Parts: sequence; structure tokens; C-alpha cells
Amino acid sequence: MNVIARLPDAPQPPAHMPHESVPGDSRQYVTFHVQEGTYAVPLAEVQEIIRMPDVVQVPLGPSSIAGLANLRGTVMAVSSLRRIFNYPDIAHDDATRVVVINQGIPVGLVVDRMAAVVTADPAQIETVRSIENTVDTDLLRGMIKSADGSGMIMILDSARLVANDFHTERARSRAGERGADAPAAGPQAGAVQAGQADELQLVSFEVAGQEYALAIENVQEIVQVAEPINRVPGTARHVLGVVTLRQRLLPLVSLREMFGLVSAPLNERNKIVVVPLPDGASVGIVMDMVKEVLRVSRSLLDPVPALMQANTRGEIQGICRLDGGRRLVLVLSADALFDNETVRCAAAAGGPEGESAMEEVMGSAGPAIDDEEQFVVFRLGQEDYGVPIALVQEILRVPEQLTRVPRAPAFIKGVVNLRGAVLPVIDQRARFELEEMEPNDRQRIMVFTIDGIRTGFIVDAVSEVMKIPRLAIGPTPAMSAEQARIVSRIANLEQQRRMILLIDPDQLLERHEVGAVVEAGSDAVPACPSC
Repeated sequence: MNVIARLPDAPQPPAHMPHESVPGDSRQYVTFHVQEGTYAVPLAEVQEIIRMPDVVQVPLGPSSIAGLANLRGTVMAVSSLRRIFNYPDIAHDDATRVVVINQGIPVGLVVDRMAAVVTADPAQIETVRSIENTVDTDLLRGMIKSADGSGMIMILDSARLVANDFHTERARSRAGERGADAPAAGPQAGAVQAGQADELQLVSFEVAGQEYALAIENVQEIVQVAEPINRVPGTARHVLGVVTLRQRLLPLVSLREMFGLVSAPLNERNKIVVVPLPDGASVGIVMDMVKEVLRVSRSLLDPVPALMQANTRGEIQGICRLDGGRRLVLVLSADALFDNETVRCAAAAGGPEGESAMEEVMGSAGPAIDDEEQFVVFRLGQEDYGVPIALVQEILRVPEQLTRVPRAPAFIKGVVNLRGAVLPVIDQRARFELEEMEPNDRQRIMVFTIDGIRTGFIVDAVSEVMKIPRLAIGPTPAMSAEQARIVSRIANLEQQRRMILLIDPDQLLERHEVGAVVEAGSDAVPACPSC
């Protein structure tokens, strides 16, 4: 972020901006242009002036909000004065600036271009009373008259700008509305909870065209393969090397090489599945691609045929039959997978001895970060969102056709048959007021339980499972009541220059919408248990 001027607590003019000397009780104002008008805010209220930063769009916020930006570790809301004043948007250019004001929290105001710092005597300042009968003066404090009478500079009320734009107190109060009076769990709740003990939750992935899976409790996180991978001398072929993952050394193992499959170069689709070991260390398994999160009945897990067992060391604990047996998923045993001498040696490379051996190549790993939260990260539009992994029931591919339910609300895309039960599916793009997207094979249905009802939400893509330090997580600036309820926190990953909007799935539906989802499920054609 390019800072044009940072203003200290004492009122000092920003650098590179002309100004006059300060006589008597005169006041100084920072002035700027929006459309064809010239506006001002008191210099004492301006924290700094910066170039237009990269912003993260937040759904369901006021239309005047340009997005959220990282201001040296602080998440700052950026508001467009053009939108506040009902002027058309224009493309940002080299002249565009953000005036950062501080009303308890920093807020950025996007302006077309800066003008100057001016000094105004009290006699030059006109109150808004003379025009309030004909002009909306809610956002104005007054007007600075030019000495020659040729024009006026409108003084903005920055406190009211913030209050009107963000509705902070109202957002906070409404965010807590759902509580004691929330509706009781729906009729399917008991069945969902009772059935969970008989189900397996798996993360599936593909290697050399075959689908494998690990129990979700054995998956610590899923991350992108990143360079450099540092080779460890004297290790087996399937040990690719060591990488750094949040100040820790992580040894990488290729499942292709471990299972004697055809080698293939790494590319952007490869993912690292991080698996914890009993001794507290971790190993990353490099997969061709991660497919989905599955929740399947234990009755669908068959034992490994005896002939197949003779050629393995128990790495495959069972075969899961899906889609009527047309889709076979090999379920791996994490314990057996890493009860392997070469894998244990690779894991040791991530321990203290390995850190010493790799220090010259990679530097000190630094302190471990244990105070973390784990999220499933997905994409909607241009932004990343995260939900706590414990709240994700499963992740499914979007079927080619969804069954529409008559009289269902527009946000309900349809229903699908999920192992004999009807699953209502919601178009999350429509819920977040994003433009419609053509269906594609990257889209997924994320399944949550909301008020006891299993509900699916279509997202553009599920990208990774990641751990985020709690120190990087903070509250999202409250910009509207609905936004504050749904997106209450944000992860600000400064080193990655990335922000992730953290969603509370329980708040994705309003109370009356939960009822509509229940009704859609009950009105749908009963699912065939044998499908």
C-alpha cells in the first residue's frame, strides 16, 4: 500500500500539499474533488492519505462500500464518496486517493483527486441553515466561501458519513437477535443426529486417475503445493523433500511414488494433504487433486479383498461403494500409511534434528503457532470465504439437474437426493446478490446443518482447508445488519496479501427462510432409498 501522507496526532498538513500559514483561531481543512464538486474535512480528523488499495468485496453490505482493505495489519472499510453522493462510478486512476479518517476506527473515503490543505477564517464559513430547505444537508457541516466569491467548498460531516454508511450500533443489536427466540430444530434434526454415528466423513482426492480418501479427523489441513521443495539427502524416492508451512518444516511424501504409480510433474492442481502423526509431527501427502468431502454410511465400506491385501501393508482399510457401486473410493488408513520406516524418517526431517540439518538451506523455522482455527475455504465471485471445518457436514459435486420445488422461494435452487433424504439446495450467489454464473465442474455444494435441517449451498469452488492463527482473525467492520450477522469475522493474512471473510453458517438463513427450506424439503417428491 502506497502511503501518500500519514498525519500525526497533532494537526499537521500532509506532505506535498500546499497550504497557508494559520492565523489566530482559523481552521485547516483537507480538500478534494468528487465529480465536479470540491469537498473538505477538518485536517484534525484525517489520519492519512493513501493510494487506492486492493479491496475485498463484502456481500450484503451497503452499495456505497468499495470493500475492505489492509491498513498495516488493521482491516479498514473503504467507502466510495461517488456512491454516497449518487454519482456514477468511474475507473480508478493515478489520481484516485483514499482519505483515511478516524472515528474510533479507521475508515477510508475514496475521492477522485486531492486538492490542497486550506485555512479558513470563521468569517469564511457559512452554516447550512441557508440552504437546508432546498438541499439535503445531512452530510454537511457547512461551506467555505472563497475570498472572491467564485465558489464554495462543502465541509463534510465525517462522523455522520460513518454513522449513516455503517449503521454500526443497529448492526450489532440485530446480529444478536437470533437467540432465545430462535425456532426449535426441525423435524429432521433428530434423525440427522442419530444417523451421524453410523456415518463416515471422508476427504476424497485423486491420484493417477483413482479416487482415494482419508477420514476427515486424519486431515489437519489442505494447502497448495508451493516452491521451494528442498530435497533431503539419503531419503527414499517417494519422499519429495521439505517445505516450510507457517514457520514449521513439513516433509512431503508422494502417494504416486509410494504406491508405485506412474510419476508425473507437479502443477497448480496438486494439493498437499497435511496428516498429523501420533508423536505430534505432521507429514504432507502430495495428491493430484482434492475432490470433495463425503459423508457415507459405514454399511457402504467393504473390506479389502484378500488378493489385494497380500500386496499391501494395510494402507487401504476398505473400499467405499458409491453411486450404486459405479464409483469406488479406496479409503486409506493413516496409521498404516505412516507405519513405514522411510515415512517416519521423512517425518523426522520436520523435527528438531531435521530443522538443524535444513537450517542452512531454509533458515530458522521459528516458534510453532498452536493458537489456530481450522477453516474450509471456498470461492464466491472474486472473494475467498471460510467456514469452521467442524460445521461442514460434507461437500458434494453439483448434479447436472436439480429438482425444482413448486412455490419454493427463488433463492432455493432445488432439491437433490442425498442417500435417500431430500436435501434443499440454495444458490449462494443469489443470496449474496452476485450475478448468476454458468454451471461448471468446479462448483460444489457445501452441506451445513442449520436449525437441525441439512441444507446445501452452491459455491463457485472449494479451494483448501487451512489453519489460521487466531491473532490474524478480527471482527469485520459492521457495514450493514445482514452483513454483520453473516460475515462477523475476517482473517487478515498480511504476508500472503490475502483476506478471507469468515462466515457463520448458522446465520446464512433468516428465521422465516429456515421455514421455507423445511417446507421445500417436505413438498419435494420423496427420494428413492435405493437411488
